[in-house]
Amino acid sequence: MARGRHHRIHAQDRLHRNRQRVAQEAARLMSEHGIRDFHHAKLKAAERMGVVDEQSLPRNREIEQALRERQRIFHGHEQPQALRRRREAAREAMGFLARFEPRLVGAVLDGTADHHSAVCLHLFCDDPDAVPHFLRERGIPYEVLSRRLRENRERTVEYPVYRFQADELPFDLTVFPRDALRQAPLGRIDDRPMQRASLSAVDELLTRPEPVTDPGFEDMLAGALGR
Repeated sequence: MARGRHHRIHAQDRLHRNRQRVAQEAARLMSEHGIRDFHHAKLKAAERMGVVDEQSLPRNREIEQALRERQRIFHGHEQPQALRRRREAAREAMGFLARFEPRLVGAVLDGTADHHSAVCLHLFCDDPDAVPHFLRERGIPYEVLSRRLRENRERTVEYPVYRFQADELPFDLTVFPRDALRQAPLGRIDDRPMQRASLSAVDELLTRPEPVTDPGFEDMLAGALGR
């Protein structure tokens, strides 16, 4: 019994170490190479570390925590600057796009944005031609893509995406029908509805003095979003 228990403890310890190693390597890949997809970073990290056991793969939340820690240790000065620049750009873009009721999402909202990150906005309009027409009228060249997002655990929907550069920053606009304001798609970290911030919430984030890499950031964000 003692030997069997010892083997179980040893196996659990090895599993935990592997999850940490893969999470840290995935965070490094995201930070240094601009990978934004947690699943892709996770698989690439596992391959590099020689980890093949699925149980040794970290959850997205573990990778996000490792990314925040890496940013705090290695990029404690420039990462907050890159984040603030993108939040200020988001505020300006949201005013510019006000007719589409924009919401800030992604790394610029959750505080993990770096110099690789695009400013990601959700726009809401029932006319599928309204957003591209708006951009064309103002002489903004854009690239058209699509993105599949989960409405819930069973249903995935494809939405149009418009990408462009402004002031040397990338912008990423996903366009939804107006009734999608009531329910956000599921987020990339977990199965919960994605965090989305209005212009007033972004203004509040920009007035807060706390460093975004502090452990209490999620509480600060919840306050700004009125949750």
